[in-house]
Amino acid sequence: MKYKHLFFDLDHTLWDFETNEQETLQELYHHHALESRGVPTFEEFSTSYTGHNERLWDRFRKGFITRNDLRYKRFRLTLLDFKIGDEALNLALSDQFLAILPNKKRLFPETVETLNYLAAKQYPMHMITNGFEETQLLKMKNSGIDHFFTHVITSEVAGSLKPYREIFDYAMMKAGTTAAESIMIGDAMELDIKGAHGVGMDQVYFNPAKPAADFLPTFSISHLKELRDIL
Repeated sequence: MKYKHLFFDLDHTLWDFETNEQETLQELYHHHALESRGVPTFEEFSTSYTGHNERLWDRFRKGFITRNDLRYKRFRLTLLDFKIGDEALNLALSDQFLAILPNKKRLFPETVETLNYLAAKQYPMHMITNGFEETQLLKMKNSGIDHFFTHVITSEVAGSLKPYREIFDYAMMKAGTTAAESIMIGDAMELDIKGAHGVGMDQVYFNPAKPAADFLPTFSISHLKELRDIL
């Protein structure tokens, strides 16, 4: 086998982040009766939050803001979009979001079946994720996939985030492997695919929505079961 170690991304690749996030936001919207506070619909709440969250994550990855900035600013800014300046509500939403989200269990189709297939072929599998350590470990445990992975490398522990080479170098060091013997499977072109390419590692671009790509990865798949044709 050409590849001796497999590295996976978690969110948007195995763990269905969008579905799990939307379920969590819906619970918060109804629990805190946000409609009565001036947030007309859940859809408007979700759209506002998602926009702020994406912008703040981009700033966090670039080192412009801290983890706590990300954690608390996204809901604060969302509430301000609806002219709600309630810091107690912001703190409650921020903390409850991170308490509820990791308990969600929705995975992409064929995740468990594909991981079982790869485990049966005795591939050592590892995780490289930009998420927070405690949250990501809980997601994996609660969705029942944690036992598949030998090493879970989070940006928090590695001290670096994808796409920077330091997190990939740290992951390969932990796994005791080299780029030539490894392959990265992920959904994010800039973070997973170009990041892995930058350290000389082959890549599988998990691309179910088929957005236009400006870079040719080693492999592209639209469904996880297609990994069985590659590995």
